[in-house]
Amino acid sequence: MIRDRVLALLRQVADGQLDIHAALDRLAGDPIESLPFATIDHHRALRQGYPEVILGQGKTTEQIVAIAERIAARGEGFLVTRADEAARAALAAGFSGLAINELGRCVYLAPSEPAPRGRGTILIVTAGTSDLPVAEEAAVTATALGNDVDRLTDVGVAGIHRVLSGAASLTRAAVVIVVAGMDGALPSVVGGLVSTPVIAVPTSVGYGASFGGVAALLAALNSCASGVTVVNIDNGFGAAVAASRINHASIS
Repeated sequence: MIRDRVLALLRQVADGQLDIHAALDRLAGDPIESLPFATIDHHRALRQGYPEVILGQGKTTEQIVAIAERIAARGEGFLVTRADEAARAALAAGFSGLAINELGRCVYLAPSEPAPRGRGTILIVTAGTSDLPVAEEAAVTATALGNDVDRLTDVGVAGIHRVLSGAASLTRAAVVIVVAGMDGALPSVVGGLVSTPVIAVPTSVGYGASFGGVAALLAALNSCASGVTVVNIDNGFGAAVAASRINHASIS
């Protein structure tokens, strides 16, 4: 990871193995890299522990591949979210060792050095099978950020006994991400069952009156269960980043 490389650089300076001006030159050229269509923040990993993530949505295949190449060249690996079929195919052709999640539309290349592990497991709970694309985006992201991930699938409130049967998984988890569309009731149910942080991800799954996920969003925001945190509609990525920060909070 970039923090380890900077630490090694500073130790070389401290030990007299590297001139301070040479070290400064190395650091000065590192922060950003400009392409015609993007300015890549190579110090994101130094500040936040993981490099810049590529949002594939709205980018051309060529742009996605070019950005991925520049990030991978630093040995940091990369994560692409919302990658369409063409982008996934192009990345598969250009890189070896990729993990491609078709359902979650994510492509992940592991870094040369693994990310620090979180202290516990992030459990991703889905209300219905239709919520899985968003849940898998969260799962891939959480895994890339150095977390153990478990899943509890299709346990929505239409059959409340299903989530209750997963009580052991809920109890073991350090953080729970609940992905739910339709009436968006599942985060409240889970929030009332566990003492760990619960992050709700409302999805755009549902019929006309769900208003593209707004109904589920409002239900989650109005949860009567204490301590339920809510991210934006279909934002599995954002939920996973928040969950990972919680899961790494006690790591020194």
